[in-house]
Amino acid sequence: MTKKSRSRVSSRWLYGLSALIVVGWLAVSGIGGPYFGKISKVSSNDLTNFLPKSAEATAVNTELLKFRDSSTIPLIAVFHDTNRDISDSDMVKLTDSAKQLRSIEGVSSDISPPIRSDDGKAAIIVIPLASGAEFKTIFPALKSTIDGAGIGISYKLAGPASFARDLQNAFGGIDVTLLLVALAVVFVILLIVYRSPLLPVIVLLGSISALSAAIIIVYHLAANGAIQLNGQVQGILSILVIGAATDYSLLYIARLREELSEHRTTWEATKAALKGSWEPIVAAGGTVIVGLLFLLLSDLGSNKALGPVGSIGIILAIISSLTFLPAALLLAGRTAFWPRKPQYDLTHNDKYEQRHRLWASVGAFVRKYPRRVWIVTSALLIVACAGYFQLKADGVAQSDFVLGKSEARDAQAILNDHFPGGSGSPTYVIVPESKVDQSVTVIDADPGVASTAITATGSPSGTAPIGKSKQKLLETLQAAIAKRGQIPAGTPVESFSPFKNATPKVIDGMVLLQVTLTDGADTQAARATIVRLRTALHPLENSIKVGGISAVQYDTIISSERDRYVIIPLILAAITVILVVLLRSLVAPIILLLTTVVSFEATLGVSAVLFNHVFQFPGADPSVVLFGFVFLVALGIDYNIFLMTRVREEINKRGVVDGTIKALVVTGGVITSAGVVLASTFAALGVIPILFLAQLAFIVAFGVLLDTIIVRSLLVPSLTIDIGRPMWWPSKLARQRKGE
Repeated sequence: MTKKSRSRVSSRWLYGLSALIVVGWLAVSGIGGPYFGKISKVSSNDLTNFLPKSAEATAVNTELLKFRDSSTIPLIAVFHDTNRDISDSDMVKLTDSAKQLRSIEGVSSDISPPIRSDDGKAAIIVIPLASGAEFKTIFPALKSTIDGAGIGISYKLAGPASFARDLQNAFGGIDVTLLLVALAVVFVILLIVYRSPLLPVIVLLGSISALSAAIIIVYHLAANGAIQLNGQVQGILSILVIGAATDYSLLYIARLREELSEHRTTWEATKAALKGSWEPIVAAGGTVIVGLLFLLLSDLGSNKALGPVGSIGIILAIISSLTFLPAALLLAGRTAFWPRKPQYDLTHNDKYEQRHRLWASVGAFVRKYPRRVWIVTSALLIVACAGYFQLKADGVAQSDFVLGKSEARDAQAILNDHFPGGSGSPTYVIVPESKVDQSVTVIDADPGVASTAITATGSPSGTAPIGKSKQKLLETLQAAIAKRGQIPAGTPVESFSPFKNATPKVIDGMVLLQVTLTDGADTQAARATIVRLRTALHPLENSIKVGGISAVQYDTIISSERDRYVIIPLILAAITVILVVLLRSLVAPIILLLTTVVSFEATLGVSAVLFNHVFQFPGADPSVVLFGFVFLVALGIDYNIFLMTRVREEINKRGVVDGTIKALVVTGGVITSAGVVLASTFAALGVIPILFLAQLAFIVAFGVLLDTIIVRSLLVPSLTIDIGRPMWWPSKLARQRKGE
């Protein structure tokens, strides 16, 4: 076989393999399509599902099942008419309506009788819904039943179940809307960057293929109970894969464009492009994967889920960008870049400043004033860091989770005006039977407690008042008896109580107290009451446990804060090791890490000021800081890796100053484009009306732009030039004089 024929066979084999790779990835996209709609079925947004097993609220949730036939979540129908009071005839209709509600599938039979407020302006019916009830069917059924009762009083639905429905509705657009917005934004940006109709399509096909593969794997992991998936993680996965896959594609395409100018054949250019780009792409993806996997150390199931889910997404983004993209571009050849096809030109390398005029100007500025540049940019970043102290990342009320209109929020406001804020969402206290009296005395003494009841049999509501609440009821009955004046002398007041036949329910020597707080169950004041109750009750008996909605939120916040202090230092240490191995230096990794951390703190500072004074957000969840750190530091390091691997390559050829400037000029456009793409994809999270996602979207989008435009373009190159060869100590690059 002649050399020419061997070349022809080899060419056919390469193109055949490339076609097989492309078809394989497209097949994955086709298979994964239906999973985009199915994945929400294995997702849960219930906070209690993500609490650590060691949390006190988790233990209480487990114990509650012993006192109930099934697990429930409370829904509160709040009846209120601004024009009149709630009359006795209204209460009769409400009682009849409550009985009718029991027949609805998913509604527990333990519906309480209607309760009228002390001021007579409002009434509530507490409706326990079975955990896992389908909100899309049960809420319309409830409203239809209430409307059909002819009560004639306006009402709204409050309570944890109503807030959960708001969350469900808010996440309703996460499957399709978020993905379409992200893809549309990326497509427009790629059109502007490449000015080619074909390249953006190829890039997005690769990104969608990677996401499809990730969705398939994650769906089956969640369906088999290997991970706990929620709406936030689901949304972040889509954005992360699209953004990362597109970023890695941009880096590869930029290198391929250069190599096409230096090689006659597309195959030779492809080999050279892969050789020059695989290491920074894998290293960049590796830093993100390491950061995400450290989330497995989190106490919260929701954070743990993002670790493997996000890592799977990044791994597939890397594989797609190093297999599908090179194969597709090899098949398309130079035509993929039409109408600006790169031509074979051996003088191409010497014309980089002409081809990148804007970045050549930036490079000239950095070359002329390196010390001034890094001092001024560092000072600006440090000033921005000052705003960090305004960041209120200590949790928000459940009523603030959803942005925009909320029936649950409006209903809760009415509830707070006429009832104790915790009505319908009690705090649960598990106590030994022998410690009931002491525990009730402690509970009643707390200023945040409105009333206390004990779970009982023989009671219409399943509970009976105890302590001060019981005494208040007896005093009310005494007053009513005195008005009638026809009660036989010596008749005890208790005989007229609706709870006269109530007997405390005792399970394994323990009883369940239900404590109504004066403040809304999802408020900071309620969480403070939980802390006081635990502090006062635990000394009585170690087995006493305090749980409920407020306790779940408190334990979640505490776990989130713990995660920040444990996980962030570990991520920093791991990324440092990766950079040391990649750059073969001890100084450069520390410098890069410091610049990225300062950039992150500056981002939080700016975000805090805008959140408080422009967007008027009520606060932030503690996990926003952790998630923001994982994405900004890991992804921010990506851009420094892209730059510094090229700097190291060019310094060997041109010396420190010329090599650094060339690396800055030739990578400036692609890295900035990658930053804009990633910022835009994360900004797309803002279309989901969830406070956490809106804040994370802004933090990551702003932080990525700050990192690409200021840190990577000005701060890092100027520091590299000013420090010189010592930047690369102890590698061989450090053994020549500065500036060589």
